[in-house]
Amino acid sequence: MQAGLMFFITSFWGFYPLFQAIFTFPPERMMLEKERSSGMYRLSSYFMSRIVGDLPMELVLPTVFVIITYWTTGLKQSPVNFFSTLFTVLYGVLVAQGLGLAIGAMIMDLKSATVLASVIMLSFTLVSGFFVQHVPSFISWLKYISLSQYTFKLLIGSQYEAGEMYHCGIVDATCYAHDFPAIKSVGLGGKAISVVALTIMLVGYRLLAYLLLTRIGVTKK
Repeated sequence: MQAGLMFFITSFWGFYPLFQAIFTFPPERMMLEKERSSGMYRLSSYFMSRIVGDLPMELVLPTVFVIITYWTTGLKQSPVNFFSTLFTVLYGVLVAQGLGLAIGAMIMDLKSATVLASVIMLSFTLVSGFFVQHVPSFISWLKYISLSQYTFKLLIGSQYEAGEMYHCGIVDATCYAHDFPAIKSVGLGGKAISVVALTIMLVGYRLLAYLLLTRIGVTKK
């Protein structure tokens, strides 16, 4: 079973773009406040240029990672499975980046933003279904807003289907993939719901970041 690998990919490519994105706005706060106050450009122009300008490096690194890792770790040697895994990782990176942008725009202090981001992502990771299959009820609701949980589900779904068998630890024994604890906790269904949830986060986090930036600098009329 490659569930551990899927979880590692989910975790690493959740944390990395998140912390990279946190450093987008805080260092430029003084410049943004000054230039917005003088009416040099619209906030939307600045926001879109920063987002689009960072996309190449944000997407190239995970693409190279998946290309190298996928074919060397025994995952399904099928173009369909490969591209499903690749697109899931890239989509998760974009969502994590959006969360980082929102946190950075909300808390313009890098140390405080980093601490908050760590707490949020660790919470999302713990309820994603790999380490803890029975999450206490008072925090179980976190899985519904956890980008890690939805990304992990899609990555698992890119490799396994309901009713599929795999070789267990016992000699010549086979087990159902959906009965494996880490897979059973997230399930193999609901891929469309996961995509929709990530899409809402993708748009919502960036919209939140933009709205938070409007409080910095007041354009003179």
